Amino acid sequence: MTTIHHKQLLQEHVSMEFSSSTTHVQTFSQTTKIVGEEVVTSKSSSTVEFFSLVTRSSDIPPGESVPEFVEKPHPVTASEGDKAMFRARVQGNPKPNISWKRESGIPIKESAKMFYDSINKEHVLKLEPLTSDDSDNYKCIASNDHADAIYTVSLLVTEGQEKMDFKKMLKKRAPPAPKKKQKKGIGEKEMLEILSKVPKKDFEKVCMEYGFTDFRGLLKKLKEMKKVEVETIRILKPLEDIQTKIDTTVVFDCIMELKDPNVKMIWMKGNEPLRIQYSLGKYDVKQMGTKHMLVITNVNMNDADTYSLVVGDKRMTAELTVLDEPLKFLGEMKPGKVTERQTAVFEIRLSKKVPNFVWKFNGKELKRDEKYEITVSEDGLTHTLKIKDARLSDAGEFSAEVGDLVQKAQLTIDRIPIKFVRTLKNVRVKERSRACLECELTSKDVTLHWKKDGQLLERSTKYSMSHEGKRAELVIEDALLSDSGEYTVVAMQDGDPTEYYSTAIVTVEERLATVKSGMSDVHAATGSPAELCVVLNDEKVEGVWLKDGKEITDLPGVQIVKQGAVHKIIFPNMGPEHEGKYTFRAKGAESEASVFIADPPTIDPSMLEALAAHPVTVKVGHTANIKVPFRAKPLPKVTWYKDGVEVTEEERVSMERGEDQALLTISNCVREDSGLVLLKLKNDHGTATASLHLSVLDRPKPPQGRVEFLELSGSCVHMKWKAPKDNGGRPVTQFIVERRMVGKKSWIKIGEVDSKFTKFSTNKIEEGKAYQFRILAVNSEGVSDPLETDEVFAGNPIEPPGLASQPQVTDVTKEAMTITWNAPTQDGGAPVLGYIVERRKKGSSLWVPVNKDPIQDTKCTVDGLLEDTEYEFRVIAVNKAGPGQPSMASNSVVAKDPVKPPGLVQGLHVSDSSNSSISLAWREPAEGDPPSGYILEMRAEDTKEWSKCTKIPISGTCYTVGGLTERQKYFFRIRAVNEAGVGEPVELDEGVRAMPPPAAPKFDLSARLKSHMVVRAGTALCIHAAFSGSPPPNVIWQKDGIPTKGRETITKSKNHSQFLINSTKRSDSGVYRILLQNEFGEASYDIHVRVTDFPRPPTNLQLFEEVPNTVTLTWNHSPDVQEDSEAHYVILKRDASTATWFTAADHVFSNKYTVTGLLPGRKYYFRVVARNEIGDSDPLDSKDTWHVNKDKSEWGPGRGGTRGFG
Repeated sequence: MTTIHHKQLLQEHVSMEFSSSTTHVQTFSQTTKIVGEEVVTSKSSSTVEFFSLVTRSSDIPPGESVPEFVEKPHPVTASEGDKAMFRARVQGNPKPNISWKRESGIPIKESAKMFYDSINKEHVLKLEPLTSDDSDNYKCIASNDHADAIYTVSLLVTEGQEKMDFKKMLKKRAPPAPKKKQKKGIGEKEMLEILSKVPKKDFEKVCMEYGFTDFRGLLKKLKEMKKVEVETIRILKPLEDIQTKIDTTVVFDCIMELKDPNVKMIWMKGNEPLRIQYSLGKYDVKQMGTKHMLVITNVNMNDADTYSLVVGDKRMTAELTVLDEPLKFLGEMKPGKVTERQTAVFEIRLSKKVPNFVWKFNGKELKRDEKYEITVSEDGLTHTLKIKDARLSDAGEFSAEVGDLVQKAQLTIDRIPIKFVRTLKNVRVKERSRACLECELTSKDVTLHWKKDGQLLERSTKYSMSHEGKRAELVIEDALLSDSGEYTVVAMQDGDPTEYYSTAIVTVEERLATVKSGMSDVHAATGSPAELCVVLNDEKVEGVWLKDGKEITDLPGVQIVKQGAVHKIIFPNMGPEHEGKYTFRAKGAESEASVFIADPPTIDPSMLEALAAHPVTVKVGHTANIKVPFRAKPLPKVTWYKDGVEVTEEERVSMERGEDQALLTISNCVREDSGLVLLKLKNDHGTATASLHLSVLDRPKPPQGRVEFLELSGSCVHMKWKAPKDNGGRPVTQFIVERRMVGKKSWIKIGEVDSKFTKFSTNKIEEGKAYQFRILAVNSEGVSDPLETDEVFAGNPIEPPGLASQPQVTDVTKEAMTITWNAPTQDGGAPVLGYIVERRKKGSSLWVPVNKDPIQDTKCTVDGLLEDTEYEFRVIAVNKAGPGQPSMASNSVVAKDPVKPPGLVQGLHVSDSSNSSISLAWREPAEGDPPSGYILEMRAEDTKEWSKCTKIPISGTCYTVGGLTERQKYFFRIRAVNEAGVGEPVELDEGVRAMPPPAAPKFDLSARLKSHMVVRAGTALCIHAAFSGSPPPNVIWQKDGIPTKGRETITKSKNHSQFLINSTKRSDSGVYRILLQNEFGEASYDIHVRVTDFPRPPTNLQLFEEVPNTVTLTWNHSPDVQEDSEAHYVILKRDASTATWFTAADHVFSNKYTVTGLLPGRKYYFRVVARNEIGDSDPLDSKDTWHVNKDKSEWGPGRGGTRGFG
């Protein structure tokens, strides 16, 4: 006999906690069957469900979280051939990755489907069709950067109840295997026990091994044996009928012992099995040991039915009866009273749900629209009516009706009190001005009255009243002192007996003006227009004009004009009668100015013509009076000029200026006083000039030049001369020629010559005699001084000698020079009697004789010279015919002591250099005379020829040689030069390369290199750095200490570099460093760059109550608010009944804020927005509404509310 033992393990809860994870294991039941002495574990009906969390780091940034199972997978028990589905919904930041595994390590079969249900937002593992090999524990693994969350559930696949088709099995049986040695024969009983231990697929094989051919008979007996075991069920407590009410929870339970733990149990409603998994929590099956339960929640009338539990071939049944309650109102509607434009609320609760509930107003059924909001609670029992934007027309009787049941209540609407949004303000104006009183009310449907000192005002030309919309205005035109007082505006509205008023004081002050722009003196020409102008600060003020202290009543040629605050007196045609002092007087203001005639100097044109046509003539020694009349006011400055030179008063010259004339007097006139005389008259308004010719008459000057003898023989003397340079102001009429013999004193007139000729011949001479001749010029004023000749001999004709050679200058000192020359090659027919030496300063045209008597030698020492003066010399040969032509002038020579050539230049060195130039400096030579300049020469390294750096000598002691080839080596030498010659050259010690002097890199901070930059994401980041260094430094750009690479564009040159990112990102923020390096040093400069954008939103908004009637919000910081000191949060709230958000708080810098001012009985949504200088982040909204308890004083229904989420 076989003994079967049952061992029930009650539900265990095992909790193991570790430092990094927590594991929960729940084991519901396990059945162990012991047969004889062997222990065999059957396919258990136990379910496994446990969770573990393995964290990677304890430091989780704000706003991020570990994976969390919002919806957990549940254990599944199903039959072979059915399907199994595991569903899980997971959240976490960063978003977790989901994977499925079997606990045993066996791969999930290929036919399984793993997918994401986007509608329900669930991850699904679907297995079908199920086989016994699918039984295992399955893991759902959710992983992100912070942790791995693992939820493990079991899948139990039970054996199907299908019937075996032995006939079919026999048809598909394989051909007989080769005969094997059969095992020792056993009995049928032992064979059945063996078959009960092996899989069904091996039955035929085992029977063949033991020699049993009645395969069908064994299977039938084995099935009957198992049936006996399976049908063994003991019911300890059957199901019982239940009677309950609506909206309750009922539990059907029974107690039974099962001989076969794998027996199939099915709960049924009527004749249909209950689909527990798809009931959305309506039904739930539980087991506690031998107690089996069916839980039904939220019972309604449809749940009334017969419920059964089918176990194997047994069925237990019980009846569920649901009692229906009578329909009634739970409470009464209370009358309502609100102020217009508010929302009125009526609420009523029924004892049960009904489909035919209606709201009525004054007997008329109401429908849901923009005016009326009709809602029903989730349980279908509470009905709410909201009357939005209540008006007076909404006052009346509201009723709630369902069938014959009626509840009524009155709604009373109070008018909104009138308020002055902007009250009257006290007004202070000047008399004759416009006073304006204005106010703004909260309503435009009002009746207005205006009062002054309690007396009602009527509309008139004095008082202008306007009422447009909510704005009212009273205007007092041309206010007088008597208009001062208290003004009141009274406002009333229909249905409201209250008078609403606002009062203000109007003060009218006496009008006193001040001068905004005064007058200034006027100077005008006679006959031209002019005006005086005064600008007051008040255009209402009148004034009077006075001339020389008397009020102007009737002044010819004057116009008085007033244009607002501008007062003018206009003179269209200025005349002498208008000159004087003018005064403008007004109340509190006065301004004065004078009017003057301003005529420029003028001279009568006829006088100008007469002066130009008729010169002023006077004889030598007489007095010249030049008088010129003029007109001018004020009197002009008088200036006289003679031949362009200003005339000044002296002993012979006097000048006078009268009211209408200018007088120039020259006494004891001389011939040199003749010339062009110019009178210039000038005052502030103009200039006039007059010119005339003054002629002083005298006898002529002597004839010019040396007398030239054209013929000088024993029988005839023929001579020639030049006319006088100055004829004395009168034409020369004739020349008188006289002679005398040498040794005689008297002169004999030998002829007269007409002024047209300057030649004369005479034969009144004796051959061999020496004579002297003279010529005199004659005009109407007298005879000139004579032009005398040298002694000449009457005889054979001779000519003046020819040209001497060009003089040579030697033995030069600062006071004297020696002149030498050669005699002329032609003596003119007579021996050379001597030489006349002449000198002149270079640049001058005046030659001065050095000797009075002719010099017999061809050498002459000239002394009495001025030091450092440059001279030229010439020589004239003389014979009996007279002096010849002067020789060619000598080379110019400076009178100074002999000059020594300069010595060697000292201290030649390089003072600076660049890529294209080299600067040199030196000192003057220590020996020799001072140099007048320097000759600088250079040559390149690859040539031996020296070339001058300048075309002319360098005057200073420094010079920069440009146009050089970069880094080419050059050699230099220099020589000093002066009049005595060129000194010896001095060469630079070594060659110099054309390049800047070595220097470590440095930044040019004057180029506005910034140390901090803020740019908006998406715009360009451009950093420009200027620097210097020799040789040019190597430029390296770094970001946060690492060389940049990627999206930037870097341009470089010798002295600047530019870093450019065309479109920046947040990740481009950081410290940028530009590093300069050359062989002489390095330099760096840091630029702090912050790239900003619209801030990222905060996360994890939580709401809770700390103080009654308030709500406290907490959230996780936006990373951009923590990094930006200027960024902050904005808190908004919205009534659940509206779509408009209102700002509850601005400039919130923490991640916690308490919102106050919430209305009882209302539901609210809340929103948090991060804000910076760029703009706002995406909003973070509360998922559910927050409900505030109703205040007990509220007129609405008095049912208790609960604070929290609605």
